[in-house]
Amino acid sequence: MPKFLRSTASRLALVFAGLFMMAALLLAGLLWWNTAGYLDRETDAVITADTRAIGDRIEDFGLAGAVQTMNERIAADADNRGIYLLTDPRLRPLGGNVDAWPLKVGPRPGWYEVELVHRDRLHMARLLHVTLPGNYQLLVGRDVQDRVEMRNLFLRGLAWAGVAALGFAFFGAWLIRRAVERRIEGINRTAIAIVQGDLARRVPMRDADDEFDQLVATINRMLDQIQQLIEGVRNVSNAIAHDLRTPLAETRARLEGLLRQPAGTDVSLDGIAAAIADIDRLIGVFNALLRLAELDTGLRRAGFAQVDVAALVEDAAELYGPAAEVKGLRLDSQAEGGLVLNGDRQLLAQAIGNLLDNAVKYTPAGGRIVLNAVRQEDCRIAISVADSGPGIPEDERTRVTQRFYRGDASRHAEGVGLGLSLVEAVARLHGGELRLDGNNPGLRAILALPAQA
Repeated sequence: MPKFLRSTASRLALVFAGLFMMAALLLAGLLWWNTAGYLDRETDAVITADTRAIGDRIEDFGLAGAVQTMNERIAADADNRGIYLLTDPRLRPLGGNVDAWPLKVGPRPGWYEVELVHRDRLHMARLLHVTLPGNYQLLVGRDVQDRVEMRNLFLRGLAWAGVAALGFAFFGAWLIRRAVERRIEGINRTAIAIVQGDLARRVPMRDADDEFDQLVATINRMLDQIQQLIEGVRNVSNAIAHDLRTPLAETRARLEGLLRQPAGTDVSLDGIAAAIADIDRLIGVFNALLRLAELDTGLRRAGFAQVDVAALVEDAAELYGPAAEVKGLRLDSQAEGGLVLNGDRQLLAQAIGNLLDNAVKYTPAGGRIVLNAVRQEDCRIAISVADSGPGIPEDERTRVTQRFYRGDASRHAEGVGLGLSLVEAVARLHGGELRLDGNNPGLRAILALPAQA
């Protein structure tokens, strides 16, 4: 197959050019059929009328009357297109303006289209052959050479128009192919750059708001998601290697110490319990990672249902109220009525619980925690947890949602740095976002989610 025809744009352009030519030919054929049919009907009507008049004269006045009528018709023919010939049964001319019986007109009466010499030139003629009383043979017709020339002129024009249309089709196919290749080339270059390791590369937009721009926007969103997942996997791998190395080393050292101690002592039992606690902590880390992977795939969307936000907030406040009271904190909650989300209640409860757990963990005694839910002006529901603790420095707020990231203020506290990562994953799964703002003092964590329509 030629390279030109391997292009989808070229093939589409040629297909449309073929359809255009077929439509043009159909229209031209219909126009010609109507025009030629009208002219043929007019010509046949004149020939039939002349034939009937001559036949009536030979019945009423004999052969002389028929010849006289023919001569009158010839004299009255202003454009000299009439053809008349009356012969005896042996086809010897008796009158008319044709010298001899045309060889292409057979013995059987009927309509004929033949070439004959008329006005000293070879012309196409439409003739009607009839047999008159006395076995006389009458030939009446019209010179239709002008119609033949018009038809030839029409066919030549149609042929040149077809050639021109085909040329324009190839030129249009070339233009379309160039335009499509320029747009696709940008996608190819971006894909090659990404394959070579440049994950931040994106397909350029042209602000044409056409189908290609819509495709490019979708591809760029897909690349953003892929980059985010790859960066997440990379960060998780690095964080696992870094953060889990210490507890694994501690567990190994503790087990080695147990090997050196006599079996059944209280110290051995305490060491075994501590090792089990370390292993449980590691299992909890891996369970959290599996939960994050499940959220990233979006499989939990299949179980979405209506969630009453007020009941969700009330349950979370009731669950974490005792922990806040033990630490000497005041926990207040408030939610507007009629707030409904379309989501996974269990995941939303876990996300709010993670925010409350962080607030209780980092807020000093005598502080205050406020949990509320309101409808924003953009028709989204904002579930916020505000505390009066140390807060998070502004330059760290974009990094604390990374998996295993722990700021300076939280390095000595319990945890592995997956709580806010899970909250952000839950927000993203529900089409929302997690924002971290200052509370002067403290931190305000806002879970903004779309309300159910």
